[in-house]
Amino acid sequence: MAARIKLPTVDPFLMWLVSCVVAASVLPARGAVLTGFDWAANAAIVLLFFLHGAKLSREAVLAGIGHWRLHLMTLAFTYVLFPVLGLVAQAATGQVIDPTLAMGLLFLALLPSTVQSSIAMTAMAGGNVAAAVCSASLSNLIGVVLTPLLVTVFIHGGGGGAGGGMDGLASAEKIATQLLLPFVVGHLLRPVIGKWVDSHKKLLQPVDRSSVLLVVYSAFSAAVVNGVWQRVGPFDLAVLLAASGAMLAVVIAINGVAARAAGLAREDAIVLLFCGSKKSLVSGVPMAGALFAPAQVGIVILPLMIFHQLQLFVCAWLAGRWRREGEALAAAAAAATLPPQDEAAMLARASEIGLPVPEECRPGVSSNLALLTQHARIALGEGGA
Repeated sequence: MAARIKLPTVDPFLMWLVSCVVAASVLPARGAVLTGFDWAANAAIVLLFFLHGAKLSREAVLAGIGHWRLHLMTLAFTYVLFPVLGLVAQAATGQVIDPTLAMGLLFLALLPSTVQSSIAMTAMAGGNVAAAVCSASLSNLIGVVLTPLLVTVFIHGGGGGAGGGMDGLASAEKIATQLLLPFVVGHLLRPVIGKWVDSHKKLLQPVDRSSVLLVVYSAFSAAVVNGVWQRVGPFDLAVLLAASGAMLAVVIAINGVAARAAGLAREDAIVLLFCGSKKSLVSGVPMAGALFAPAQVGIVILPLMIFHQLQLFVCAWLAGRWRREGEALAAAAAAATLPPQDEAAMLARASEIGLPVPEECRPGVSSNLALLTQHARIALGEGGA
């Protein structure tokens, strides 16, 4: 029977994001209420990056640090190839859609990789989980400093076309106080609070998501007040989806070529694929709040929200494909270790290795092979039949 194609489901978190956008569009916060949401969002961002620092396990990083070539390749995809594609996407779309939306395409290309989903999909596909933890963590650690620097160079410095809307000093101050300082303090306190944080990951996960939802609602409220939906229409959204799909497709294609050219093992090629082709919504939304003027944040993060769901769809499908291929390889390897299944196969194998089997001995050899096959199947977990 033909295998059924299972489509990846929509991330429930995306539905919450869409709900926040709808709520901000119908009932945007204004005045003192918007100020209150901004304060709450800023506090949530500080807590978020504090916990990211506390969750960064030095042991996990050290477990995979030996794969330095793999990590350099992953960083090259994240912070070299993606920015180049972001510049191309911005130049190609900036003439047909709102320049700030085009700038959002460049902004998402400058972000670090995801952590949780990259590791989860690497594990699902049968990749090197320890190396994935190291690559994803290193990408986020470097991104706290490198992403704001790249935004300053390519967007605030004039390469963004629409401009970033904040001066360099204000951006540096927000980055230092909201992102970098809490991250460093959290990591320095890991010896004290690390065990508690590790044992309450499910309890702390809502902090990640609630902080993003707060920023999204606050940002889109400001954007709606400034007429975002008069500037963004179905055509703009279609262009963003096409540009995001093209960027992701190019990265995945080059990823496969690079993995083969470098001679990476299958497990490491999986790490390169999932850690080198993703962009973090959880890090990107708070960073946008620190790097752009409030009236621009809602428009800037719209391409990131589209890319986020697209990468989940595509990478979930790829993870399933890699898993099925791995299971097939394991089954083939297991079958190769089993003794010959019948007398004809036994004689063929004996002939291959130059071992004569007298005719009078063949029934006994066949019986012994059948017994060995039964024990081998039990050892492989296939039952005794």
